[in-house]
Amino acid sequence: MDITQLRTLVHVAELGSLSRAAERLNTVQPALSRQIRLLEEELQVRLFARHGRGMSVTPIGQEIVAAAARIMGEAETIRTIAADDGLTFRGQIRIGLTPTMSEFMIPELTKRIRADHPKLEIQFKTAFSSYLVDWLQKGELDLVAGYNPPPSPALRVEPVVIEDLFLVGRPGYGLDMNTPVRFADLSGESFVLPARGHALREIVDDCARLAGVRIEASIMADSMRAMLDLVKVGFGVTFLPLAPIYEEMLKGRLEVAPLLDPKPHRRVVMCFPTDRPVQPATRYAGVLFRTISAELVASNKWGGKMLEPDQPQGI
Repeated sequence: MDITQLRTLVHVAELGSLSRAAERLNTVQPALSRQIRLLEEELQVRLFARHGRGMSVTPIGQEIVAAAARIMGEAETIRTIAADDGLTFRGQIRIGLTPTMSEFMIPELTKRIRADHPKLEIQFKTAFSSYLVDWLQKGELDLVAGYNPPPSPALRVEPVVIEDLFLVGRPGYGLDMNTPVRFADLSGESFVLPARGHALREIVDDCARLAGVRIEASIMADSMRAMLDLVKVGFGVTFLPLAPIYEEMLKGRLEVAPLLDPKPHRRVVMCFPTDRPVQPATRYAGVLFRTISAELVASNKWGGKMLEPDQPQGI
């Protein structure tokens, strides 16, 4: 039994398919099949039930997958202890951020990384959380900052911020940061929203149901910039976090108000792989992301509250 076999076990269990796991791990299906077979022979248990739709984990296999995930996490702890974070980092670090976080995080991360480690090459990718996590698991990213990914034993997820969402309108609309708006009072407004299935839209729809109101988009756009352009010319109001629009609010280009009953929010997390080494430069970038987040929350530029790394997933 070795870490490679445990890594294979975890990914096949999560995806329920050798072919999909081979694609994620950038290898060939027979190699993964052999690793699973050798592991089953060594443990003398059946880890998977094979069927026409793929593979499902047996009850004993579920217990072993959970133990394998813990072992990979402990291996990462050993690497962390052994790493010397005082080095001047070289090479490349690949960071994935959602579009809203990219607006305010990329400039600040770049400035501080350049100051601390001028020879470290930085590559940023911007996409929705689901794409970023997929690229992380395929080895195409080193660190992801996104919103509540599905649980996976191949991921270590650290909570960072509970991010509040605000009502955003054009100048002169009548919104004010000191005057919260109740969700129930939004009935009849025109909205610029992402399409259904987008995580932000799901949060808004859930809040509307709780408040007993129906919210329909007059225009749908999945790009934050496009949504803001439509809001500015008067096509409706939208819902966004404060940090990416803070400067525009100060300059009078947008009006913003908090929301109540209920208050919409979402959970910002950092994701690291557990099935391969996390380099010291990646851990440094994670600490830096948390530091910048704490500064923005403390200065009220990012509406919400900080979370501790070990805070429970359900918070």
